[in-house]
Amino acid sequence: MSPAALVQQLRKRLSKPAGYQLFDIHLKQRIILSPSLARFVFTGKDIALMRTLAPDQRVKLFFPCASGAAPALPTHGDWQAARRDLKPEHTPPMRTYTIRDLRPDRYELDIDFVLHGETGPASRWAVQAKPGDPLQIVAPNADYPGDPGGYEWMPPQGVRKILLIGDETALPAIAGILEQLAKHPDTPQVQVFIEVPDESDCLALTAGANTSVHWLPRVSPHTQHGEGMLLAARELASLPPTRGNLQDSATLDELDADSQRLWDLASAKQSEFYAWVAGESGAVMNIRRFFVNECGLDRKSLTLMGYWKQGRSLE
Repeated sequence: MSPAALVQQLRKRLSKPAGYQLFDIHLKQRIILSPSLARFVFTGKDIALMRTLAPDQRVKLFFPCASGAAPALPTHGDWQAARRDLKPEHTPPMRTYTIRDLRPDRYELDIDFVLHGETGPASRWAVQAKPGDPLQIVAPNADYPGDPGGYEWMPPQGVRKILLIGDETALPAIAGILEQLAKHPDTPQVQVFIEVPDESDCLALTAGANTSVHWLPRVSPHTQHGEGMLLAARELASLPPTRGNLQDSATLDELDADSQRLWDLASAKQSEFYAWVAGESGAVMNIRRFFVNECGLDRKSLTLMGYWKQGRSLE
């Protein structure tokens, strides 16, 4: 059956297309990128029905439950209700990842994982996974006519200076952003700072001529997670001059790190400067305070996202 015919057959299953859909996938290949990073190539006919709208497109992966059974939520109907009805030992854990590359015509999907031992259901699967192992994914549905969201890379018009700061969990999105920027002939000036566990995790990235990439390995055993990101924000990054809005910035709302997830999104339609920051929530919170309270940067030009929280699991 041709890919086009298969797509038509699969689409008949979806009478009312939703923005996001649950799909079945299985592992095709595991590629080690560095000691701390691996690329997992997934395949499956459902991949022909997926799409991605930005280089930081988020998806949800479901992993084997506590009993060891592979995820088997219904791909038709209300999978969320079905998951809520399961007993804890039969509930597949859910984690958020970034699409690194999507090749629907070849039924292939790439997702990069951070390798940090068997500390949870996702990392345990990443260590033990073999080709053919099944997973499930909630991803944008290609049949949905609107914008399903799930991404935050939206630089404003007229941007001339871009600042990207992240840790290894943001590396897949940053790599995709740089590849997208490199395709445009009139690339803005881009500064990139990436904190990674070790020097051997500094990968070769595709970047435009006006881009400078700086790696910040946590080589010292006493270096805390996020220190490199904060150093980049405070001392290494070239920030725009403030516009005298420190008085307005003093009303910056403080978030409860235990109950609230940091997710500040830029809203400026036009701006010469744009910052995209993602990684450990505490580190991004400190950068937020520095940018807004101390530097007086315009919050409308800042996207600040706590991808994960030290010591806690976030779905």
